[in-house]
Amino acid sequence: LPAAEDFANVPGLGVQGIVEGHAVLVGRVRLLEEWSQYLHEDLASAMAEAEGEGRTAVAVGWDGRARGVLVVNDVIKATSAEAIAEFQRLGLTPVLLTGDNETVARSVAAEVGIPVSADTVIAGVFPEDKVAVVRRLQEEGRVVAMVGDGVNDAPALAQADLGLSMGTGTDVAIQASDLTLVRGDLRVAADAIRLSRRTLATIKGNLFWAFAYNVGAIPLAVAGLLNPMLAGAAMAFSSVFVVSNSLRLRRFR
Repeated sequence: LPAAEDFANVPGLGVQGIVEGHAVLVGRVRLLEEWSQYLHEDLASAMAEAEGEGRTAVAVGWDGRARGVLVVNDVIKATSAEAIAEFQRLGLTPVLLTGDNETVARSVAAEVGIPVSADTVIAGVFPEDKVAVVRRLQEEGRVVAMVGDGVNDAPALAQADLGLSMGTGTDVAIQASDLTLVRGDLRVAADAIRLSRRTLATIKGNLFWAFAYNVGAIPLAVAGLLNPMLAGAAMAFSSVFVVSNSLRLRRFR
């Protein structure tokens, strides 16, 4: 392929660059229209037909004219439906937040098991819109975890209470997130949440027994009913218990 010069990503709209002396635009219709490149009837019809079939249509223009439509279809990973089911078992509400058109978004949501509604499938959004959606959910009292991998996801990842980026994604998304998932498998996000909950439960258990030990032993010591040797042994046992209880996390799968 020929090299692209002066390449630039236009967030939420597409890309542009110079290819063998030709100024090329690839992306949303809005990007081309900003350069006064409008789809003629045949191209507009082809784009509408593709979007009606649940596919993504991308407009292409060069040398001042809109000249084609590229039709692509998202390949849904076989594990995505399993990951969504696991989120639901964890008591989470999955929301599909995407820049794709409404038809594509609803088709993908239905295939992976996300209930299709105005609250759970939000399509056609730009990067700043994703941030606004996350902020709105937070203002409603929700705790929001955002999983993303692209440049357009970075602002929303930073805004979310918990940002999880895929290790196979872009550097800017990884930098904006709180946690990076090494594998490009959405099920890992569910595993991370399960492990976090298990870890927090272990911390709470350790704190409970540490306080219970002190609450029970200090009055006995004040009353002179606790032998110092037994107190020292109990303190050592308390430390061993906390460490042993924490080591149970190694059995997490």
